[in-house]
Amino acid sequence: MKLLRYGARGHEQPGVLDSEGQIRSLAGIIPDIDGALLARLPSALAGIDVAALPVVADDVRIAEPVGRVGKFICIGLNYIDHANEAGMPVPTEPIIFMKATSSIIGPNDDVLLPPTSVKSDWEVELGVVIGREARYVSKEAAMDHVAGLVLVNDLSEREYQLERGGQWDKGKGCDTFGPFGPWLVTLDEVADIDNLDLWLDLNGQRVQTGNTDKLIFDVPTVVSYVSQFMSLQPGDIISTGTPPGVGMGMKPPLFLKDGDVMELGIAGLGRQRQQVKRWPG
Repeated sequence: MKLLRYGARGHEQPGVLDSEGQIRSLAGIIPDIDGALLARLPSALAGIDVAALPVVADDVRIAEPVGRVGKFICIGLNYIDHANEAGMPVPTEPIIFMKATSSIIGPNDDVLLPPTSVKSDWEVELGVVIGREARYVSKEAAMDHVAGLVLVNDLSEREYQLERGGQWDKGKGCDTFGPFGPWLVTLDEVADIDNLDLWLDLNGQRVQTGNTDKLIFDVPTVVSYVSQFMSLQPGDIISTGTPPGVGMGMKPPLFLKDGDVMELGIAGLGRQRQQVKRWPG
C-alpha cells in the first residue's frame, strides 16, 4: 500500500493511494498514520476495499506520511562517491547522526533558509520507516521490523554542520529541513530495495543521480547496526544517505538561495517539490 496523510498543517487526515493514483480517505477508519498504526500492520488495514473509500480532491496539501515521528536518524557518507566529493574518509562503520523532528515538513512545503544561512544544501535519500520495535536485531531479521520506505530530502546547512564546532546535528535539524513523503510505501510494493533510482533537480537541472545498489551499508545492515545502539520504535525514520551531486561537492560550491526550486524522487516512492525561501522577518 501507499499510505499518506493530507490536509492543512495540524489537521492532517490519513489516506491511501489507489491503483489509479487517486487519494482515498481513511478518516473514520483509522485515527492517523503513526507508530501505533504501523505497529499493527498489516492487520490494521486488512479487508479494506480501497476502491470503496471516498476520493479526496487532488489539490489537497500532502503532508508527511507519518505523524508524531519519535526519532529521525540519519546515516552519513553512505555512498563512496559522496564521501569522496565531501573530502571525507569512506566510513568503515555507519556514521549515525540525528535530525530534529521539528525539521519535518510535507514533501511539497516551502523550505525556509535560516536567517544566517549561507551554505544550505540538498540531499535526496531513501528513508526507512520502522514498524516493529527493533532492539539488538540481526541483519537477517532487520527487515521484519520495517513498515515501509519513504523519500527524504535531508537538507543540510554546511557552515553550521562543519564549521561551527560540535556535532553534525547543528546543521541538520533546522526548521523545514526534513521533508519526507509523499507516501509510505509498504515493502510488498517494492520490487528490489537494492535497485532503486534516486534523483534531484535544482531549478530544472539534474544535479543528483544515484541508485541504492551503490550504498556502502545496505538497508538491513543499517537497521541492524542502529539497533545495537538505541532501540527503534514504530514510526521512527532512518534516512540512509545521499548519492553524489550535492552543492558542497561542486566546483565552485553551489548553495541554496531564495527562489530556488528542488524537485526529487525515488523510483516507486513518488516525488517532492520544494520552493526555497528566506526565513521571514
